[in-house]
Amino acid sequence: MTTTTERTADAPARTAHEPRRIHRRPLIGSNVFLMILTVAFLAPVVWAIVSAFKPAGDIIRDPLGFDPTTFTLDNFRGMFQDVPIASGFLNTGIVLVVKGAITLFCAPLAGYAFAKYDFRGKNLIFGTVLVTLMLPTIVLIIPLLLEMKELGWVNTYQALILPGSVDAFAIFWMRQVISAVPDELLDAARVDGCGEFGIFWRIVVPVIRPGLAGLAVLTIMNIYNDFVWPVVVASSSKMATLQVVLSTLAQNISGNKVGADYATVTGELLAASSVALIPLLILFIVLQKHFINGILAGSVKG
Repeated sequence: MTTTTERTADAPARTAHEPRRIHRRPLIGSNVFLMILTVAFLAPVVWAIVSAFKPAGDIIRDPLGFDPTTFTLDNFRGMFQDVPIASGFLNTGIVLVVKGAITLFCAPLAGYAFAKYDFRGKNLIFGTVLVTLMLPTIVLIIPLLLEMKELGWVNTYQALILPGSVDAFAIFWMRQVISAVPDELLDAARVDGCGEFGIFWRIVVPVIRPGLAGLAVLTIMNIYNDFVWPVVVASSSKMATLQVVLSTLAQNISGNKVGADYATVTGELLAASSVALIPLLILFIVLQKHFINGILAGSVKG
């Protein structure tokens, strides 16, 4: 017959392997707060898209009005006639492909060197890279512009692409991600006779793919939305990127430089902004999973 003491002693042994049940109350307050933030962030975007389909006069007369029966494509037709948005997309696409490729190729290599190699002055060099993150962009504009002028690169793709192709944030991001790669994988590849670049390409790159995807999304968004440097170095309308084209159209609202009234130019601006928003929406929807995984990968402490 089993005594009470024996049953008590056996009880922890029987329940030690049972999963603990954690009862979590629904965080109603947090969900409501997040919903309010979502509405606050999306409201201007939804308003701009909806207003782009409204008659130009209604945008000024009743900005918050909503009447589907009056929706029209006149703003888009006028925008494609008066605004060089096609050339803006072309210039932005060229800069995006070339500059993004340079960033996604060079930044992982630099991050790999800082994460997995020991060399003289490593900490000093990496500290210098981090210091550049604290420099405001406006401080670098004049020296860079003078450099571009001396090289004869003003109003060229070289000036739009090369400065900032490999920035400090991208190197820091890749260094943090690559630091989590086990050194045993690299040592095993060296034992098998793999070269250093082969180790990086065949071992490291497949492992850091989520972090690389997250960096790709951030890089594309930064290049696509960049305005300050393109408007300074590309004064020619032929070299204007998409953001510069949109900014010029916004300035034309008060200057009436496109030969239309205030309401018409406002409608064209909303239509152009809606068109410019489409690539980023598609990018985020398609790469949302990779972007979130990349954010988590980039948060690894090195």
